Amino acid sequence: MDFFNLHTHQGNNRAEVVELVNQYPQEFNRDIPFYSIGIHPWYINEESLEVDLVIIESKLQNENCLAIGECGLDKRIDAPFELQQMVFERQLLLAQKYSKPVVIHCVAAFQEVIEIKKRLNISVPLIIHGFSKNQQIATQLIGSGFYLSFGKYLVQSASLGTGLEEVFKKIPENHIFLETDTIDKGIETVYELASNIKGISMTEMQEIIKRNFETVFKRK
Repeated sequence: MDFFNLHTHQGNNRAEVVELVNQYPQEFNRDIPFYSIGIHPWYINEESLEVDLVIIESKLQNENCLAIGECGLDKRIDAPFELQQMVFERQLLLAQKYSKPVVIHCVAAFQEVIEIKKRLNISVPLIIHGFSKNQQIATQLIGSGFYLSFGKYLVQSASLGTGLEEVFKKIPENHIFLETDTIDKGIETVYELASNIKGISMTEMQEIIKRNFETVFKRK
């Protein structure tokens, strides 16, 4: 493995890249080599919820299912927040049961995510994907044991000057992942940008992500 892509919606099946492709219970593709599967808060369907959770639990027992997600909380959508919390918590408990990391979508609900982790005593690794917030939130999350994955917003920040580069620069190396999510760029581009921001070589960045991958996903 030369590169690890923590979160993408479009796998490319390249030998040098391990991709964690996001899948949904009702749209499962068995041909994807490595994947996460979960109920995104945008797509909660109460009518199919129990069936979806059964599908997720069955897939979590497959070796190629590396994580549950993306799942989480989003205060900027119409779905009732209490319903989002219930669905998120049930997925966290499945992750705990099967010792799988969790890829989290979080919008304007970081304190709630931190509180839920503590209340449910979740010990599996939790990764906030697509992190784009300030140093204060980053510090709180890392202090609570979360990992942060950077991609789309880090690329945008490089051209828009949002200041996310300064946040990324200060994140401890053992708490970072990189991703492409929905951007039309290869993961190598994100690695190169991340390396430049950290002031290290591409090889050093590859080693950092490889170590984090092996620690979180328990794979070589």
